[in-house]
Amino acid sequence: MTYQEDFIVFWEQVKESISKGTFAKLTMAKTIGKPELKNIFIRPIYGDGEFKVMLKYSFRPREMEDIEEELTLNASLDIIKSHLKNSFLSVLLFTTEKDVVFKVNKKGIGSITENSPTFKNVTQA
Repeated sequence: MTYQEDFIVFWEQVKESISKGTFAKLTMAKTIGKPELKNIFIRPIYGDGEFKVMLKYSFRPREMEDIEEELTLNASLDIIKSHLKNSFLSVLLFTTEKDVVFKVNKKGIGSITENSPTFKNVTQA
């Protein structure tokens, strides 16, 4: 199974947590090399209309300001996919029910693991 197929399974868990209202945060971590981009964070914005997220690019040099933008979930998916295996090797989904970690190893094989939840409550962006 390729990492793309495993990522689809992982992303279904992201969508499920949003529909349940348990989605707390998503983080891209484990950078490849020492890039300026340190992390990408996604926090929920629950509202009356379409579900949105606040996407934040966090940079390594302190002088560089973080960049935040409000996006749809699908737009954030495109950004996550573009950085996966290029800049980052893991994506962590934090929900109030469980933490789900998606990793890509050096051979390009994906894996999904689940842990106890880090967050007890959902904090909106």
